[in-house]
This record gives sequence, structure tokens and C-alpha cells, in this order.
Amino acid sequence: MVPLAEAWDSGASAWTAKEREAYANDLGDDRALIAVSAASNRSKADQDPSTWLPSALGYRCQYVTDWVADKTRWGLSVDTVEQAALTDVLSHCPNMPVTVTTAR
Repeated sequence: MVPLAEAWDSGASAWTAKEREAYANDLGDDRALIAVSAASNRSKADQDPSTWLPSALGYRCQYVTDWVADKTRWGLSVDTVEQAALTDVLSHCPNMPVTVTTAR
């Protein structure tokens, strides 16, 4: 969900190689790794929600809550621009509780 480059910038740079490998291969949460087309993956690249959101408006609430869950699960930081984008999207979402089991 959260690209490796974004994770690196959000705190993974301080992790051990083993922790980074665990993050990159996280199968402990269905939201962490989502199969998408190659074109969609290239479109997103390493962007966060401040610069990229799914084109399907009906999926944005799910996408953003999954993003928050992934960052929370791994203890990754959220910068102010990213926070503003997340808040904006979530302000248009119905009450969507997010449960998280931390990975670290």
C-alpha cells in the first residue's frame, strides 16, 4: 500500500534490513499488498495521497483508510502535506473505523 520509497522517507530508513524486508513482504494484513495493474502501479509510483489518489472516486475512502492503517501498523510518520490530503479525503467519507494490529 505505502510504497517502499515513501516508507523509507517516513521512518523505514532507521529500520534494520530485516525489518525493511518484513515490511516489503508483509502478508500479515490484507491491506498491505494489493494487486493492481502495471499501469496503475506506474501511475502511483512512490507518491503519497497528497499527489496521487485512485481515479475511482468510490474507492478513495477505502484507499485512504488502508493507507492510514498501513502507516499505523508499521509506525511510519505522516508529513503535514500528506496529513492535509488524508484529512480532506476522510472528511467526505462515512464513519469508517480502522482496526490495526501493529507489526513492530
